[in-house]
Amino acid sequence: MSIRHPVIAVTGSSGAGTSTVKTSFEHIFRRENIHPAVIEGDSFHRYAREEMKQAMAEAESEGDSTLSHFGPRANLFEDLEALFRTYGDSGTGKRRYYVHNEEEAAVRGHAPGTFTPWEDLPSDTDMLFYEGLHGGVRTETVNVARYVDLLIGVVPIVNLEWIQKIHRDTRARGYSVEAATDTILRRMHDYVHYVTPQFSRTHVNFQRVPVVDTSNPFVARDIPTLDESLVVVRFRDPTGVDFPYLLSMIHDSFMSRPNCIVVPGGKMEMAIQLVATPLIRSIMERRKNVRRADGPD
Repeated sequence: MSIRHPVIAVTGSSGAGTSTVKTSFEHIFRRENIHPAVIEGDSFHRYAREEMKQAMAEAESEGDSTLSHFGPRANLFEDLEALFRTYGDSGTGKRRYYVHNEEEAAVRGHAPGTFTPWEDLPSDTDMLFYEGLHGGVRTETVNVARYVDLLIGVVPIVNLEWIQKIHRDTRARGYSVEAATDTILRRMHDYVHYVTPQFSRTHVNFQRVPVVDTSNPFVARDIPTLDESLVVVRFRDPTGVDFPYLLSMIHDSFMSRPNCIVVPGGKMEMAIQLVATPLIRSIMERRKNVRRADGPD
């Protein structure tokens, strides 16, 4: 953790809503005149797309069907930890981008499914902002979470996550339901051991809970909409949280526990901004105070 060079991480699996949180933070950064160094979690995958397919095929030929993007074998956890540590110490580091599709390829100048070269982070950034799968990951040899000043978790209940995964794979990527289900099963070991535990380390969690029947995600015809969902916002330490203000600002919200507020799904983005803005301001105020006392780097 660092006062001079803070690190903020949004962690959650794809389809969980991390992109919504990222958009909300972009609005906050713009309003507060904050200039972050943005890190995309996919850029710390170990393999490009075709390399990953080959690695999976080799693992399966040896009887191992658990290699996935959720675990350490397919990610550069050590490099991610080093980036957070280096940025916290000096405000420097290196990043690259993973090119997901043709649209990004036109911008990055590299083929879909590949990485751009590593490059230095911009100078004079106010904080590092990470969005991806592993912002709070911990293994026997790596502890990324210890370098994060504000860790935000975004996670739907697991049946909703599976529904989103199956619909995305079948409708956007042309996979069968069986193939999408196989992917879920292959990822399960890494999901349980490396993704889920992160949500016990977060400072704030946003968990989306549908209010329609999702008991069998493998036959669900539609993804529950935000209006068919609630979002449970859990604070690890509720000290200083202005719950009366949040309840007054977010219509139909209510407290479920002393450290939890429940908001309508359609108000998720608003809730994120109302919750995160004072936390960001506090981090920036501490940064300004220490820089004022000690002088510039």
